[in-house]
Amino acid sequence: MELSVELVDVWAATIEDKPGGLAQVLNALRQAGADLQFVVARRTPETAGKGVVFVAPVQGESEIRAATQAGFSVSPSLHSVRVMGMDQLGIIGQVSQMLADGGVNLRGVSAAVLGTQFIAYIAVDSLQDAETAVDILQRA
Repeated sequence: MELSVELVDVWAATIEDKPGGLAQVLNALRQAGADLQFVVARRTPETAGKGVVFVAPVQGESEIRAATQAGFSVSPSLHSVRVMGMDQLGIIGQVSQMLADGGVNLRGVSAAVLGTQFIAYIAVDSLQDAETAVDILQRA
């Protein structure tokens, strides 16, 4: 199984839970030239009227400046690994089993298929877990 595996910084921001709340922060990144590959947004039930958005990657000085001005920061508690490769039946099950066999507990997984390729963002609890996941998956 040939996989592309790398650590990624996930940036997070609080957004207003109203029409345009997400668009406002994403447009700030777009105007700075950010070519986002990953966006997840949701309401935060613990904070009425607010939501949270996670994005990756944010690269380069202008993107980082725009992200910071829009309220984004690198999430200190969310360690993530991006995995890409050819789609095949049960691939995310295989990946998650390899990580389980290596003792890596998953905090969250977002995955999708486009054409013949899959991409997954795997969140774990620590930088050490992320590095272990990268090592396991690069040996696959």
